[in-house]
Amino acid sequence: MAGDPADMRRFESLEQPEFRRLWWGGLFVFLAMQTQQIARSWLAYELTGTNTALGGVLIGFGIAGLIAIPTGGVLADRVNKRTILVSTQLINTFVAVSIAVAIETGALRYWMIVVASVIGGSTISILAPARMAMTAEIIDRERLTNAIMLGQMSAQASRVVGPAVAGFLIGVSFVGAEGVYYLSALLSLFAVGLSMVLPLGAPQRRSDRSPIEDLREGIRYTRGNPELVRLLVASLLIVMFGFAYQAFLPSMVADLFGRGAGSLGAMTTVGAVGAVLMSIVLANTPRERLTDLQGQAAFVLGVTIALFAIAPTYGLALAAMALIGAATSAFQSLNGSLILSIADMAYHGRVQSLIMLSFSAFGLAALPFGMLADAVGLRETMAGMGAVVCITAVHSHLWRRRIEAAKLASSTLGTL
Repeated sequence: MAGDPADMRRFESLEQPEFRRLWWGGLFVFLAMQTQQIARSWLAYELTGTNTALGGVLIGFGIAGLIAIPTGGVLADRVNKRTILVSTQLINTFVAVSIAVAIETGALRYWMIVVASVIGGSTISILAPARMAMTAEIIDRERLTNAIMLGQMSAQASRVVGPAVAGFLIGVSFVGAEGVYYLSALLSLFAVGLSMVLPLGAPQRRSDRSPIEDLREGIRYTRGNPELVRLLVASLLIVMFGFAYQAFLPSMVADLFGRGAGSLGAMTTVGAVGAVLMSIVLANTPRERLTDLQGQAAFVLGVTIALFAIAPTYGLALAAMALIGAATSAFQSLNGSLILSIADMAYHGRVQSLIMLSFSAFGLAALPFGMLADAVGLRETMAGMGAVVCITAVHSHLWRRRIEAAKLASSTLGTL
């Protein structure tokens, strides 16, 4: 019913001006990333025509993340977060303009796309922990899940608009891929403007230790919490095997269904629509239900990837993609909410960066997955990836049961 208080609370975090600016800035950043991703994948496939090359673009992202993500976590806990956001977004602007100029002048080569992917992986790896930590500072813990869901909604909404616009513009002769990169640069500049009026985001406490010591402390803190360790391992495997399908969408659309850039944009858009709707549905999720729903989302993601792999027609693949989008959004949002609700605020940046290492693993895994797809078949490879995600979800659930049993036994002994 219109005006239902429960429905109104789905967007309550946006009532806070600081979070509203952070949210809009994030939307522009995500739009810039999504438009570049479509253009980058299309250019890589156009230049090489192989799945291995598509995986190579993502492995650049992954290698960069292995170094930049831990660095980003330490910086988020040591440096003003606003400075991090502004600096990384300015770098993204410069890279987008550089690639656009290379396309226009005919100087573009495959290695340039890989380098741009490395830089993009580095900047987002440094930006994301700072943005998530700032969210936790701006919003109180009772509304944190709502804020994270809304942040996820903006990321997924960008997947609706970004790929559709990029796919359309690539097909327009007087715009092309270079126009997509210029658009991405403009969006990044908008994000810079919004970030400059955010709170400073000063560290919770000043550290007298070196950055390396701070990183080690964050690792020790995470290892000392069994539930954080479980979430870290589950995130690593689920993202590595469950998110790599994105690298192969261009070849699936072109080779298996004989379609072009517009159909690629439509496929990613359908997935993003499912993701946005799921983010809205989960926006009011109570904290006590986060763990159960997170495990269910992981299992559903594995099943839907397998269904996508065996879809015989483009129409059925679109339907499967909508389910993948919904499950991906649910897992990411619920996982992020769980982590920030468990971890102490002083460690948010470092803990978030450790969880984000899974996205580097996804980038690193894309190349061997691409080689496997070229050797044994794309459908077979993706079906196997879905099966691994399902197995991981079941294992994580059993691990959680063991942790709960150990806590119960400890509390029982404590009362004797």
